[in-house]
Amino acid sequence: MIARYLFVFTTTICLQVSCFAQKPRIMKSPSPVSTTILPAADQTALYLPLLKGKKVALLVNHTSVVGKTHLIDTLLKLGINIKVIFGPEHGFRGDAPDGAKVETSSDPKTGIPVVSLYGKKNKPTPDDLKDVDVMVYDIQDVGTRYYTFISSMQYFMEAALENNIPLVILDRPNPNGFYVDGPVLDPKFKSFVGMQPVPVVYGMTIGEYANMLLGEGWLGEAANKAYDVLKRARYAAGAKYFQLHVIPVKNYTHKSKYVLPVAPSPNIPEIQSVYWYGSTCFFEGTSFSEGRGTPKPFQYIGHPLMPKNMFAFTPKATAGAPSPKHKGEVCYGYDLSGTPEEVLKKIDGKVQVKYLIDAYKLFPQKDSFFNKGINRLAGSDELAQQVKEGKTEEEIRRSWEPKLSAFKAIRKKYLLYADFE
Repeated sequence: MIARYLFVFTTTICLQVSCFAQKPRIMKSPSPVSTTILPAADQTALYLPLLKGKKVALLVNHTSVVGKTHLIDTLLKLGINIKVIFGPEHGFRGDAPDGAKVETSSDPKTGIPVVSLYGKKNKPTPDDLKDVDVMVYDIQDVGTRYYTFISSMQYFMEAALENNIPLVILDRPNPNGFYVDGPVLDPKFKSFVGMQPVPVVYGMTIGEYANMLLGEGWLGEAANKAYDVLKRARYAAGAKYFQLHVIPVKNYTHKSKYVLPVAPSPNIPEIQSVYWYGSTCFFEGTSFSEGRGTPKPFQYIGHPLMPKNMFAFTPKATAGAPSPKHKGEVCYGYDLSGTPEEVLKKIDGKVQVKYLIDAYKLFPQKDSFFNKGINRLAGSDELAQQVKEGKTEEEIRRSWEPKLSAFKAIRKKYLLYADFE
């Protein structure tokens, strides 16, 4: 990493203003959210100087809040000129179902153009950015490889480099940032739900992850070439050119157990689902219900053909899951819910594959257990094959090495916050 082109700010201040048009969904928590951890967006004094007098593009969604106020509303009230808003999966408002393509539109409250990056395109075009001086990313991540906001961030970052525009990342805590585990993606299985050779749970904030993409040369070919040119070139002071500004979280470490103040997407309504997501999202690559259409998505796992003496639930259509697997059918399987503390104890700082193994053993129709999505989620074709071959959990875990340890060494180079070890 060339320090001259990477700027990290460390002083802090908090500012809150009026509410945005749509009230965000509050994530359920058994106790009040800690007020000691302060996301970057709340520290306006650190990034307003980068935006004042500039034409700004934002990649944001409903989690992009300053206190209880949307970032866009905050910036507009502070006199920032927002030229265009980009929206990721689930849309700018965060209410589109998983996988639903979102159309380009305009914000009804402000009239600002809203360009979808989850539909016809994933990356801003030069035309989208033709009148932009600085780009800003602020979306809450959950810290798993297949949660698509890190892919959207990568494409946004590539567009910034290719169009020679500074990028400001407003960092947020990683609610799964206290461990690293899972199979590392094989580049042959690269997709929008996994673009980089990282494990399922990678233990980095979005700002740290962005530093890693840049420093390791993991961006697209055009973006990497643009960065190489930038490192060799000399620019006049104050000229418009790409810089990565990561605004850090205050009082966060990788030991923190941060409960999100807003549900990050329609099917992750509470912190327990956040914790289980790194393990039970594998069931999206099977014929099993992963709990969509129930009060406990990613905590209820089952299928109508599983033994009838197991836990029973019935998926139903909801706003966030209008057509869940096995809608209206009684499914039998696992209830992995509990208090946040109980769930953390069950997960034990590991990507749990034992439920996938056990479900396969009990399922009577082995040939229809997995679907074509499992390899994209696992990042290779090894996990499904290992389960089919009857490998033990310990054997599967051992197969993640040495790639997992190699990633951990890379990760250490880009941490902005004290680690959990």
